[in-house]
Amino acid sequence: MKWTAKASPKPEIVAHLQEVLQVDYTIAYLLAQRDISTYEEAKNFFRPSLNQLHSPWLMKGMEKAVERIQKAIKNQERILIYGDYDVDGTTSVALLYSYFSKFYPHNTPYIPDRYQEGYGVSYQGIDFASDNEISLIIALDCGIKAIDKVAYAKEKGIDFIICDHHRPGAEIPEAVAVLDPKQEDCKYPYKELCGCGVGFKLLQAFHEKEQRNFKELVPYLDLVATAIGSDIVPISGENRILAYHGLKQINLQPRPGFQAIIQLTKKKELSITDVVFIIGPRINAAGRMKHGLHAVELLIEEDIKQAETFAAEIEKYNADRRETDQNITAEALALIEAQNEQKNYTSVVYQEHWHKGVIGIVASRLTETYYRPTLVFTKSGEKLAASARSVKGFDVYNALEESAEFIEQFGGHKYAAGLTLEEKNYPKFKAKFEEVVKNSIAPELLQPELNYDLELNLEDITPKFYRILKQFAPFGPGNMSPLFYSKDIKDTGYAKGVGKDQEHLKCSLYQKNKRERISAIGFGLGKHAEAIRQKAAFETIYSIEENEWNNQVSLQLRLRDVRLEKT
Repeated sequence: MKWTAKASPKPEIVAHLQEVLQVDYTIAYLLAQRDISTYEEAKNFFRPSLNQLHSPWLMKGMEKAVERIQKAIKNQERILIYGDYDVDGTTSVALLYSYFSKFYPHNTPYIPDRYQEGYGVSYQGIDFASDNEISLIIALDCGIKAIDKVAYAKEKGIDFIICDHHRPGAEIPEAVAVLDPKQEDCKYPYKELCGCGVGFKLLQAFHEKEQRNFKELVPYLDLVATAIGSDIVPISGENRILAYHGLKQINLQPRPGFQAIIQLTKKKELSITDVVFIIGPRINAAGRMKHGLHAVELLIEEDIKQAETFAAEIEKYNADRRETDQNITAEALALIEAQNEQKNYTSVVYQEHWHKGVIGIVASRLTETYYRPTLVFTKSGEKLAASARSVKGFDVYNALEESAEFIEQFGGHKYAAGLTLEEKNYPKFKAKFEEVVKNSIAPELLQPELNYDLELNLEDITPKFYRILKQFAPFGPGNMSPLFYSKDIKDTGYAKGVGKDQEHLKCSLYQKNKRERISAIGFGLGKHAEAIRQKAAFETIYSIEENEWNNQVSLQLRLRDVRLEKT
């Protein structure tokens, strides 16, 4: 890994923050690094307020969307609440369905079948609406490219409201209203909402129009926070406010579905990272292994006993998902080795029997291994479907756009996308994608990089320092957990490899000849255990966390990488 220090903030801003906030240099430095320069900005950062949310009416199409929903309710129309099968989509459907069902009974939740219908708005879903006399579809976390589908619905007398956050194409569907802050002519100030976030803005506007108290919407923020974390959108601006308050809701008063999942994990308090790695995969597992509607049923369930039954089913789906993705990852790694493609600029693999529900996870694992833009294909009906993942700094969506002559359809983000193509075009596409990436990626992007915030002495890691550091959360893209660099570190002589095959490093550290000791864990760093146990000095990049063991809580370092110092 390449180690790089983040840009240093201006010393005068750091000094000013030290003075007005009465904090030490390191805290002031970390704040300034996050573009905070005044007392007021720091206050808003540490205490995000729902009053800081933007007016939903700034979003293009909001007036028309709210008017159409009000008309549907007035005329007793049936509404289909349609969402994608991932965490963002299922939480979005649960959000709108649970909200409207409180006072309007004619709502139906709908999640497309990943295998029969594929991603996004489907003809099958529209036919379902038509057969059930539904005249309004609210599409969440999908629909921005559903030109033909929306036109098809119109022919059947069905209106569409689209709430999406993906990049629009050149043409926008002719829906009653299209809510997507990424539309070029949308003046909404914050562009990085997830699909559930856009859905929440719709509820916020509707709620205002109905002259109801905003506080009634706060319990729904647990769903929004889960979508923000799981969809890996930046935790900055409005997302940070929504995530902060949603996380509070999860920890203080979780809905029965979340409560049932949390009970299975024995966790006392969840961070946004816990939401991503505990709640997110379980919600996702329903759509990957069975059907996304199972996740919605869990999230809208109000009876805790029934929620526990649903959660137990989903736990089994998650166990199946874990085993499946491990097996496919092993096959994919072997395929890359067999084809001698480790030195390619891309990793593109295909087997027709691979489970479509886990190819995105496998793509992420291959990206971690080879650190290349990656595509994992499988057979989907008559076509091939793929999940794409990228490396930091490289826009895989643009690369797919340049390879579009061999693609039937695609959509997504800078770092994650999905596509389908005809099987006969697979070899041509694979060659074209490799060529596009080779000609456009900067060589330094092919080496994983650790960006640390600043150098720290171990003696400065105190409980008080950590209490303030915790308040920088929730962490995620745009506000990552701080990473620190320390040098001249030694182990007390008890370093060892732990875990299966001793691949992880466990040690107790001190700096220079100082007496303070702090425990540390380094996942995947077990190979250094022998040298470190022999008291070889090393430098390291790490984050700081709490470790709970036998009801005792202590601080520990989470080592991200180590380098033995030359003697």
